[in-house]
Amino acid sequence: MKYLSREGVKAAIIDIKCECGHSFKKEFNKEEIQFILLGSLATKELYNSSEMREVNNIEILIQEDDVDNIKALLSKLKYKILEENKGKNISGEEIAKKLNISRTSIWKAINALRSEGYTINAVTNKGYSLATNTDFISKEGISLYLNNEYSNIDIYTYKLVSSTNDVAKTLALNGAKHGTVIISEEQSVGKGRLGRVFYSPANTGIYMSIILRPNLTAMDSVLITTSASVAICNAIQKVTGIECQIKWINDIYLNNKKVGGILTEASTNFESGTIDYLILGIGLNFNKPKESFPKELETIASSLFSNNNGNINRNILCAEIVNNILSMIPQIKSYDFISEYKKRSIILNNEIVYISAGVSSIGKAIDINNDGSLVVKHDDGSIKVLNSGEVTIRRLN
Repeated sequence: MKYLSREGVKAAIIDIKCECGHSFKKEFNKEEIQFILLGSLATKELYNSSEMREVNNIEILIQEDDVDNIKALLSKLKYKILEENKGKNISGEEIAKKLNISRTSIWKAINALRSEGYTINAVTNKGYSLATNTDFISKEGISLYLNNEYSNIDIYTYKLVSSTNDVAKTLALNGAKHGTVIISEEQSVGKGRLGRVFYSPANTGIYMSIILRPNLTAMDSVLITTSASVAICNAIQKVTGIECQIKWINDIYLNNKKVGGILTEASTNFESGTIDYLILGIGLNFNKPKESFPKELETIASSLFSNNNGNINRNILCAEIVNNILSMIPQIKSYDFISEYKKRSIILNNEIVYISAGVSSIGKAIDINNDGSLVVKHDDGSIKVLNSGEVTIRRLN
């Protein structure tokens, strides 16, 4: 079944599927195929076949040797048109008009997308539709849901990287702009705090880094982490309806289990003390991994969704997180986010165990200051202000 050349379609075997369950294959020439690609099955041969009366679906099975210019079409088709009409049928003719290209080129792009894993249905006389359960992260998909003022930010998407923070650092050193987003479907060595690895299996999470160039000092960098925690929680609630909590200083929690984390890495100007660039790394468990979590994480990690995400698209959540973070940065010194941070805190007014300078202590978390520091009161009445450290809620047996 090899029927394509640089001149286009020459012939094809078409697999006809009937409502009754019967299927048959038939070969058509170039003219007949072009007629079919118009969204019509009105070729004489098909009309004259007894099976035609029950045909309601058609799948064209052509193997391509030469896919010139197909990549340029994919970026336009992926989400600019198909995502905007997700679950709805849009004819090949309409797509061709929107992109000003031939219907044959549309068909090539559709099949290339299918080979990538996109579920695209083709229905007789109705056209193509992207299945509602399709959830691949893409630049086009994220861009659709960005606020207008962020519509031109640079977005880099990958199937697999060691760490999005590492990619972001390289881009930042080469002058990447404020707001540049790096996102991957999988990380082989996702970064967590204190040198830990953030478990990042394929196609189940949001693994993203944002390059920021804020007009802030190095001392203010903790504000980025605390405000980002609020921005992420607000985005999750808006898009999914799920209300998450925050464990000081950078963990996102749901039902007492960690579903996400933030890692902030900054490069500063030693002379001025200002931030040259800051990498905001975000890891979020969206769907439960097929193989579940590793044994050491089973009791402490979770995801926003266990089995069914209600067809909520990760691209929408990615975009909302970016919207919230980029809009919050200019207002960060107003400290408006602190009240929301406190509201979502799972440690305030709880007995905690904290490790500071290698020493473990017990106290009660009584407040979070505007600069993001944690205020702890000990049994003897003494106060300790933490700017960093490991904190856990004290569980009494």
